[in-house]
Amino acid sequence: MKVIGLSEFGGPEVLQSFEVPGPRPGAEEVLLRVHAAGVNPVDAMVRSGQLEQMYQGLTPPFVPGMEVAGTVEEVGGDVDPRWGLVPGARVVGFVDNAGRHGGYSEYLTLPARSVAIAPSGTSAAEAAGFLNNALTAQNVLDEFRLPEGATLLVTGAAGSVGGYLVELGAAAGLHVVAVAAENDAGLLRSLGARVLIPRGPDVAHRVLEELGTPVDAVADAALLHEQISPAVRDGGQIGILRFWDGDPGRGIKVKHVNVRERRTDRNAIVRLRDQVEDGTLTLRAALSFPADDAVAAHTRLEQGGLRERIVLAFDDEVWQPGSSATTSLTWKP
Repeated sequence: MKVIGLSEFGGPEVLQSFEVPGPRPGAEEVLLRVHAAGVNPVDAMVRSGQLEQMYQGLTPPFVPGMEVAGTVEEVGGDVDPRWGLVPGARVVGFVDNAGRHGGYSEYLTLPARSVAIAPSGTSAAEAAGFLNNALTAQNVLDEFRLPEGATLLVTGAAGSVGGYLVELGAAAGLHVVAVAAENDAGLLRSLGARVLIPRGPDVAHRVLEELGTPVDAVADAALLHEQISPAVRDGGQIGILRFWDGDPGRGIKVKHVNVRERRTDRNAIVRLRDQVEDGTLTLRAALSFPADDAVAAHTRLEQGGLRERIVLAFDDEVWQPGSSATTSLTWKP
């Protein structure tokens, strides 16, 4: 089968197609035919070598990708039949990628607990681009355990993780304050933010000036770290998505969160799927590239400023919103 991966770390140009043996599912796994795989910043970290320590002692190719949409091909004997993961079912899955095991693959085995029926009314490309970011956002909020009415500040609020932090925070009854570009104000209000603080210099000071009081917690999707910590109250919390060894003092708790901890949290995965279906969570439009154009996809990812979700398509026969069978789709870079 075909995978898109790398044999050496570097820029987007190191991505290429490899042929590797196809997988077979274990007793508690399902085999998926992957139609689309989400492309995330963490994939660029894998490709560039920032996560090289994860691959020590492993044999390339190294395959990125932490979220997929596809159809079930085969089901292990110990998978709970009540979950509906039968051959032909359209599903989304979270991928704990390592070595040759990654989402950029034609076929993929996953623990059944990492897989859920895809949100109804979505295309494969749309469905492939939400789970990793939504689960990351939920993981941050679960770590905070903020009471209803608490103030949550979200940096990078218009991005994929930030947007889900805004929506899930608002759904939990939090007072959500967003830091983002001014031209994203309409988007953020639609997601549930009550206050927008334009990004830029002295952002923590401007938060305090606007609110008149520090916030209870910061979900730091923009990786502002020490720049935003003065906006947090004494004894408050900062959620960190990448490593930071800073200490803001004043009893502020720095929470290092890793979405891989939730890789088999089926209840959370299914709940997020349900929240897409009931409108609590909003899917971003998909910008699809053929899998063989992964170099172009990663090049576009690194350019930034994109509100759509980039996905790689592994075939041009994928389900469309509302369709009952696979239909042809013309892919556009």
